[in-house]
Amino acid sequence: MKIKKTIEKVPGGLMVVPLLFGALLNTIDQMHIPFVMNFLKTLGVAQTPDGFYEFLRIGGFSEALFKNGSLVLIALFLFCAGSQMNLKVGGRALKKGVLLTSSKYLTGLTIGLLFGIFFDPMDGILGLSTLAIIAAMTNGNGGMYVALTGQYGNRSDVGAVSVLSLNDGPFLTLMSLGLLGSSFPVIAFIAVLLPIGLGMLLGNLDPEIRAFLKPGEILPVPFFAFALGAGMNLANFFNPSVVAAGLTIGILTTVLTATTGILVFKLFKEKSYIGPVAEASTAGNAAATPAAIAAASAVAASSGMMSNAEAASYASIVNVATAQISIATLTTAILCPIAVILVDKYQKKRGIDGTIEGPGPNNDINKVTHSSIN
Repeated sequence: MKIKKTIEKVPGGLMVVPLLFGALLNTIDQMHIPFVMNFLKTLGVAQTPDGFYEFLRIGGFSEALFKNGSLVLIALFLFCAGSQMNLKVGGRALKKGVLLTSSKYLTGLTIGLLFGIFFDPMDGILGLSTLAIIAAMTNGNGGMYVALTGQYGNRSDVGAVSVLSLNDGPFLTLMSLGLLGSSFPVIAFIAVLLPIGLGMLLGNLDPEIRAFLKPGEILPVPFFAFALGAGMNLANFFNPSVVAAGLTIGILTTVLTATTGILVFKLFKEKSYIGPVAEASTAGNAAATPAAIAAASAVAASSGMMSNAEAASYASIVNVATAQISIATLTTAILCPIAVILVDKYQKKRGIDGTIEGPGPNNDINKVTHSSIN
């Protein structure tokens, strides 16, 4: 059976499919179907505090992994992702990585700031939140970026992913919310970002550790996705406003972050704009950011830097924000490659081949081949 290949045909499939499957099971669980509960009761399943029997709450390792394991698994993912953040990148790749990361972040921050000014930052138009907007717009799909720049871009475009990997996880979103007025103490940043920092340190000190931890960039994803889904109800995905919100974020991400990136590249005399457009996506793992931010807000509340009410407001939007970001991931997975193809055709009509490396520090004029990036 080609289960994995089938899942990977879905944009962001390793994240989205387990999340939807977890949400499906949880939706059935929350229906509290009598014959299902009677069967669970005969097996000796303990009652929930509300007096029901649920198959996702049977205790032991099963409940710890499939129902309650999201935060631990996200922390493991962030640790392993941090280990792959290579601080040794070439000059031109470093330049492009900084330009792309900065332009994408500032675009997401600006849209989040404007949204918070004109609408309710927790539950504004279409049920959108500043958290969902910033998490989706600042976190690009690194795998898609490498695939697109590998085909349509040049070596320094591909190499820029080493810097772009800094936008993996909740760091930029957490920093943005702090800039927008949420009072996260230093310990909240440390509590959430320590796994990334430790992973980055170890991965850069020892290449063998980096190689050892590399599978951890992928392996935990379907597990924490399922656990996130196990806290959701499919009504979130079939709610027209949630779908509309996710589509809106996705379209804004592709259009605005690509446009900003192109303008920045033009300002810094780059002729090919494949990189900015290839980065105009939302990563599947961005769906884990709301849960991480809720955890940080709980730390902030316990230290007195944030009110319990504000922390509870972050916790209350986790499920909806996760659903919105998941829909945005699917949307950009379709729009982003189309945009890259259109830009490539436009450039070639003007005599610009995106696969040709332009002159720059530590670079020859070379053409990317697929063997050079695989």
